[in-house]
Amino acid sequence: MDRPLVALIMAGGTGTRLYPASRSDRPKQFLPLLGDDSLLSQTVSRAGFADEIFVCTAEEHANLVRKHAPEAGILIEPEPKDTGPALVYAAHRIREQVGDCVLLCLPSDHHITGDFETTARRAASVAVETEGVVTVGIEPTRPATGYGYIEPGNDHDGYFDVAQFREKPDESTANRFVDDGFYWNAGLFAWTPDTFLQAARDSPLEPLVTALEDGNPAGGFDRIESTSVDYAVMERTDEAYVVPAGFEWDDLGSWDAFDRFGDGDNVVLGDALTIDATGNVVAGDKHVSLVGVDDLVVAAYDDRVLVVPKSDAQRVREVVAKLREEDRF
Repeated sequence: MDRPLVALIMAGGTGTRLYPASRSDRPKQFLPLLGDDSLLSQTVSRAGFADEIFVCTAEEHANLVRKHAPEAGILIEPEPKDTGPALVYAAHRIREQVGDCVLLCLPSDHHITGDFETTARRAASVAVETEGVVTVGIEPTRPATGYGYIEPGNDHDGYFDVAQFREKPDESTANRFVDDGFYWNAGLFAWTPDTFLQAARDSPLEPLVTALEDGNPAGGFDRIESTSVDYAVMERTDEAYVVPAGFEWDDLGSWDAFDRFGDGDNVVLGDALTIDATGNVVAGDKHVSLVGVDDLVVAAYDDRVLVVPKSDAQRVREVVAKLREEDRF
């Protein structure tokens, strides 16, 4: 490939479903949930083969990024308005600073094992070859209802046209998607800045693209609504392609996800004692004892404790919404 490969790591989210480990001043990507290093540090290390690395984040998290990713350049998004505006802003800024390059866009808070570099370089090459936008598809390990799916189209010797992006399905539809060879949409992308910004011009993000070219990023953010890159760009373009992943992936989106990393009766992150207790996820920065209870999430960090049935782990966002109303998140 005859141009620089730039890793762009998106670190603006808060990971609310991992409350109370994840808080407004300590989002999920800055936590060492699996291993000694934070998820952001692991992502930066994983992208170490890139010629340059940038992290796009909110202003209030810039110092945390400097601590966890000192080798990366930092881009401060003017306003948090989901992945669509953030990626447009970052693509424009990186094109100004680096010039003609290929962007490899990565979430900062996913867990990946295996050979990431080969798939990433393949996605970047396809982005140059096709002059399109490229997503990495994860082969499903189960009929998950919490992920979006990618329906592959024509095979181009190892990568595919995207026939259609599919929204999060119900259980029966998820089973059908898995049987039909669909991929999970993990939010891993590759494109050149020129290609992506041109695609964004044909989307609800056009006012932001124009404002950035006029040197008015704040005004551009004022003129658009919050929107995901999937809705604004990926689902609208006819030039989307998917490269199958050659690595194992998990988004660690909620506490029950840690069940997938356990090798015993309970999954313990931290210091815990369990007696006649099975199927629990126990996490915290202090000792926790469980006696005679099953299938719970017990998370204790700082001055906060969360207890919820594992089957209701997604409802943690309701707790966060209530705490935000009370300005206590």
